[in-house]
Amino acid sequence: MRIPILIGVIVAIGFLVLNSVFTVDERQKAMVLQFGQVRDIREQPGLAFKLPFIQNVVYYDSRIQGLDTNALEVTPLDDRRLIVDAFARWRISDVAQFRRAVGAGGMQAASQRLEAILNANVREALGAVRSEAVLSADRVGLMNRIRDKAIEEARDLGIEIIDVRLKRADLPEQNLKATFDRMQAERQREAADERARGQEAAQRLRAQADRTALETVSEADRDAQVIRGEADAERNRVLAESYGVDPEFFAFLRSMDAYKAAMTGANSTLLIEPDSAFFSYLHSPHQRRLQDVMSPAAAPAPSADPAAPAPAE
Repeated sequence: MRIPILIGVIVAIGFLVLNSVFTVDERQKAMVLQFGQVRDIREQPGLAFKLPFIQNVVYYDSRIQGLDTNALEVTPLDDRRLIVDAFARWRISDVAQFRRAVGAGGMQAASQRLEAILNANVREALGAVRSEAVLSADRVGLMNRIRDKAIEEARDLGIEIIDVRLKRADLPEQNLKATFDRMQAERQREAADERARGQEAAQRLRAQADRTALETVSEADRDAQVIRGEADAERNRVLAESYGVDPEFFAFLRSMDAYKAAMTGANSTLLIEPDSAFFSYLHSPHQRRLQDVMSPAAAPAPSADPAAPAPAE
């Protein structure tokens, strides 16, 4: 009789021990409840004890959790609707506060509450700016603003929000074509403005270049005229000096220049008397001497001496 009783006592003691001991994993936080009231919280991994039968243990995941929100339609200041998807990274920071906030719903209820908080902050942040800010580099500042607001509101849930990001910010399908057409028109207007400014600058440069070229050519013509005048004066001086040294040679040069100018190209027919002075240098030296002899100025004066011999016939 004693053996069965002893076995029963051992079994009962083992059963009590098993119901008094629980294990906390390093990835979990444990909460000891007694009739629904929080009696103890275990966050360090290892063995822990509780009162059997009247206390129970609830485990919560202490790792970082991810939350992907459903697609949300928001309307920025310019009334251009956007489809936005966001995600958050969070974890439980205060197990007791978390239990009081979400009750028995646990992680699923916490995800629903967080999604509502994120959606409200996304609508508020994106509704206060134009759509260009959501689609530009300002998007980082908007995400930080949404994260900071969500962190404050999530503290009441015993949750620590680590990060919030916008995954997608697209236009609705029915608005894409109109938006793309408007963007194309804006880019074409900007391109036309750039081309107009470029043409204006080009005309300015051309006008400046034409003015510079005209001034340069004018100065060159002026300098050329001055040089030509100085050269003509020098030539006339040299000719004048030459005339004073040898008038016969100067007359010869002037006659040669006259022949060259009068008999150039088709202008070679002249109606001039043969004994004109124009052809004085075209006669042979013998003819010139004969003309000089036969000219009245060269004939000897008649002698008054009757004894002088008569000229030869």
